[in-house]
Amino acid sequence: MPDTDSVIAQIAECAVDYTPDSDLAMDTARLCLMDSIGCALLAMNYPACTRLLGPDIPGTVVPGGSRVPGTTFQLDPVKAAFDIGAAIRWLDFNDTWLAAEWGHPSDNFGAILAIADHLSRKSRLQGKRPIGVIEVLKSAVRAYEIQGVLALENSFNLVGIDHVLLVKVASAAVVTVMLGGDRNQVENAVSNAWLDATLRTYRHAPNTGSRKSWAAADALARAVRFGLDAMAGEMGYPSALTAPDWGFQDVWFNGEEITLGHPLDSYVMENILFKVSFPAEFHAQTAVEAAFTLYEAVSPRLDEVQSVTITSQESALRIIDKTGPLTNPADRDHCIQYMTAIGLLKGSLSADDYEDAAAADPGIDQLRDKMVMEHDQRFTDDYLDPAKRSIANSVQVFFSDGSATEKVTVEYPIGHRRRRDEAKPLLVEKFRANVATRLDDVKVEQLTELFSDQAALEATAVDELMDLLVPSES
Repeated sequence: MPDTDSVIAQIAECAVDYTPDSDLAMDTARLCLMDSIGCALLAMNYPACTRLLGPDIPGTVVPGGSRVPGTTFQLDPVKAAFDIGAAIRWLDFNDTWLAAEWGHPSDNFGAILAIADHLSRKSRLQGKRPIGVIEVLKSAVRAYEIQGVLALENSFNLVGIDHVLLVKVASAAVVTVMLGGDRNQVENAVSNAWLDATLRTYRHAPNTGSRKSWAAADALARAVRFGLDAMAGEMGYPSALTAPDWGFQDVWFNGEEITLGHPLDSYVMENILFKVSFPAEFHAQTAVEAAFTLYEAVSPRLDEVQSVTITSQESALRIIDKTGPLTNPADRDHCIQYMTAIGLLKGSLSADDYEDAAAADPGIDQLRDKMVMEHDQRFTDDYLDPAKRSIANSVQVFFSDGSATEKVTVEYPIGHRRRRDEAKPLLVEKFRANVATRLDDVKVEQLTELFSDQAALEATAVDELMDLLVPSES
């Protein structure tokens, strides 16, 4: 067999040997878990999501299986990883990472929670100590790091590959360790994940569709499958990246090398981006904030609007600059003009604003038709600068009488590390509001209190936390 590719070996080393020792990373992991669970419970209110959930054979219950938050389902870990991941991701409200590639590291919680819950219940059945939430948080730090560092300098979207490949790689690594895998078994699982690249056709016109909301879930189920297979002795492919002609680099990257742009530690978790106040593709978050600022000046004069200029970064112009009809919620929540129009019309934005009923408002397309997109090279440079990682947008509205609003520029969205203290109480309120859509007041308060106490949360058994997320009427 060939030597193991360096990148695969480094990923396995991080998954097996790295122990997070950053208080900031662990505190942020707590917020990420809280936020992800809240997003999952909110998604339970949308039938397009819930129709995909549950056992493949209706009525099946798996003893010692994994709970799916907000439901009564207890499933095998592969299907549970899909269900949890789909719920977390469905409304595009979970955390984000932006670099040469982008993605949502909290997607990894789908696999991590499914495996941790299963292992915790299995331990109880065997009379052993259950798995603590601290292991979920540590695994999350590792998974975020693997996915995020791979995204720093490698642009998979430029060659048409969906970023959920990185979720698959990261989750395959950490769940294999959680299952007891050694470095060789982790390398086997990770190498299989690299062979699973998928197209991102479903994220772009004219084919934008709901698969973008469950693509990460599919990646998570595959990652868990690869971990279980590795533990059963299934082989890996050591030069999956570098093999001549047939390896990932030659087939997909024109021979360019996949690189790790930062030591694998806790950089990504410490700098993760939260979607705090509204669900929107992250490159547009600051445009929506700017629109909120302009709402009072613009809303009384909508009939007088002549044009709206949005100044943005290159990545936003490439992936969410859309004109013409938008056919479904998945199309709308990836259109910067649509999201900005809602902000100017309402001064707010929620998941319901992407649904067909809200989109029927003719005022939205009237504003979209008047929007002009411009590029600011400084915004792009600061977006790529590892010391800044800004996601800047400007919005300015011009009226038919020749007057104009101020040009409102927002450099850093509220979910950015530079605004973390401002965001924390709002994240708690977001969580409280989201879980209240599915759970009774007693559980809402119990969960809010638990997530406010780092030590208490870390000491809680995973299966006990997951049982708290079952609706009371069940």
